[in-house]
Amino acid sequence: MPSRDDAWRLLCEWTEGDALRRHGLAVEAAVAWYGEERFGIEAAELEQWRCAGLLHDFDYERFPDTHPTRGAEELRRLGYLDDVVEAVLGHGDHTGVPRTSLLAKTVYACDEMTGFVIAVAYVRPNRSLDEVDPRAVRKKMKDKGFARQVPRDQLEKGAAELGVPFDEHVENVIAGLKTVR
Repeated sequence: MPSRDDAWRLLCEWTEGDALRRHGLAVEAAVAWYGEERFGIEAAELEQWRCAGLLHDFDYERFPDTHPTRGAEELRRLGYLDDVVEAVLGHGDHTGVPRTSLLAKTVYACDEMTGFVIAVAYVRPNRSLDEVDPRAVRKKMKDKGFARQVPRDQLEKGAAELGVPFDEHVENVIAGLKTVR
């Protein structure tokens, strides 16, 4: 079973852009926060949660038209757990893969939310996560010109699928993002 370090090497091998790597780290942090703090996942399983968060978009630069299907094939070949592969496939609604595991629901819920929360932080006076709260996120969600690539419905759908109230989900994602160094 590949480790988190293996996942990081794979992400770096398959991506050239720093932005996609940073996004993987952000999703990893939020997913790991949920796994550890909210769901009490044990260390060995938590490492696989980290892998899923880190690798959910690793194939996007190479195969944007078949993402995440092509990446899932590579993960299977490399011996990643079925739950990790399902989470990678399930984070894209277009794949039609149902999110049946808690891990898949968590990756889906954290994917777009991490990017949106970070975007909100960047427009705050000190560009800090300390200045972001659910109210600020809700306000920016109403501005269709802000972070327009983020589907607003997915932000709410992710929290709902995870069974976490929206404002609490925002707070949890912020807490996870604050662990990134």
